[in-house]
Amino acid sequence: MPHRYIKKILAANVYDVAVETPVESARGLSTRLGNNILIKREDLQPVFSFKIRGAYNCISQLTHAQRACGVVAASAGNHAQGVAMSAKHLGIKATIVMPKTTPDIKVNSVKALGGKVILFGDSFAEAYAHSLQMVADKGLVYIHPFDDENVIAGQGTVAVELLRQIRGNIDAVFVPVGGGGLIAGIAVYIKYLRPDIKVIGVEPEDSCCLKAALDAGERVVLPEVGIFAEGVAVAQIGELTFELAQKYVDEVITVTTDELCAAIKDVYDDTRAITEPAGACALAGLKKYVQREQTQDQTLVAVASGANVNFDRLRHVAERAEIGEGREALIAAQIPEQPGSFKRFCKALGERNITEFNYRYADDEQAQVFVGVQLKTDDGGREQLLQELQQHDIPALDLSDNEMAKTHIRYMVGGHAKVDSEVVYRFTFPERPGALLKFLNKLGQPWNISMFHYRNHGSAFGRVLVAMQVPDADKSKLEGYLHELGYAFHEETQNPAYQLFLSPQP
Repeated sequence: MPHRYIKKILAANVYDVAVETPVESARGLSTRLGNNILIKREDLQPVFSFKIRGAYNCISQLTHAQRACGVVAASAGNHAQGVAMSAKHLGIKATIVMPKTTPDIKVNSVKALGGKVILFGDSFAEAYAHSLQMVADKGLVYIHPFDDENVIAGQGTVAVELLRQIRGNIDAVFVPVGGGGLIAGIAVYIKYLRPDIKVIGVEPEDSCCLKAALDAGERVVLPEVGIFAEGVAVAQIGELTFELAQKYVDEVITVTTDELCAAIKDVYDDTRAITEPAGACALAGLKKYVQREQTQDQTLVAVASGANVNFDRLRHVAERAEIGEGREALIAAQIPEQPGSFKRFCKALGERNITEFNYRYADDEQAQVFVGVQLKTDDGGREQLLQELQQHDIPALDLSDNEMAKTHIRYMVGGHAKVDSEVVYRFTFPERPGALLKFLNKLGQPWNISMFHYRNHGSAFGRVLVAMQVPDADKSKLEGYLHELGYAFHEETQNPAYQLFLSPQP
């Protein structure tokens, strides 16, 4: 099998539209980590993503009869642009089915490249099903985003360039994983020529379909997929790509949303380029690998896979990057409700700066404060901070890893309400014009809404925190109703951030 793929990769026809992207040194990060960190800049492709390689290689090998039929693909982003540009170059009609939640910037990009866009459904799964129906009804040729030999071979040209561009030793190459087309093409080529080089996949913790499959020994479908790194938000690894990954990928590392944000900042600091979350995935995994293995003086390569990010998402990235890098901690602290308490609290922090402080009067005895604290590389981090506060008799709880606290509570600190039987749920729902009103209409039920927080992050999904007054006898009825709504939800009633700052007090 490797020989077949090697021939396909070497014969891959991509440079009619794709470009050979540079490998750049991340000088600042290299110094900080004590290793030679290199970045393969696939964000510099004409469609700002590596996807153009596989799409063009696949479409260019269609027969005349297939070209006459036209092509169709389902995609919310980079693959869509790759297919549209490739088809336009070859004079082929291209139809792209995109979820209705797709941001305008991506829809307009596909249209500008000559693709016909059909908006269908609220999710990729619905758009995908509709695209397959068009294949059955109209005879269009489906261009798969990753599970196709010619697509895999096209992506494998990244490895051909990489091994030619980097002279000398390479210890490991880190590759983002969605459906697996990129890592399959890179791994099969590198392991054939340089089996000593580690090929390491990187996935977000909340969409780790390859890791789940490798752990299970078979392809599995994730029950829920995270949405922050939408470029790699895939519920099931491809069939062909999994077969190759099992043989040629050394391991898979998972990273958090905060670690992705920190990696986006790292890329910017060293290259002045802004990658999308999926584009920074490999670098986030590389950093985690260095920390885990305590490597020194190794040559490590991260593939920056794309840069198609909505500008309004950058505020969210900036907010979370410092936490992801370990340079900021979010804590809930308890201080006496009396003059001079805040001054004593600041003194207990030593030379650390306060980046955020939220407080509202609750009673005459104790005050709960939500605080952001700047950390330095030599001050012992979060654990040392909590120990020092304890030494000053200041009870504190670390909320730096509490998703609800970071997404909602930090914007809501305002005091405890006087309501009965309150339960709290966190929702995600498809984001498009009118989506919030539709969500509220669907939520219409016999229980009173006692708290509501919604914040648009410029992504395909909205995030809402809702509290309702629900008697214990109605709890099972409520849960059944929420399942019928069809939106992803998590109960947060026992979340310490809610309990400390917002929950009703006896």
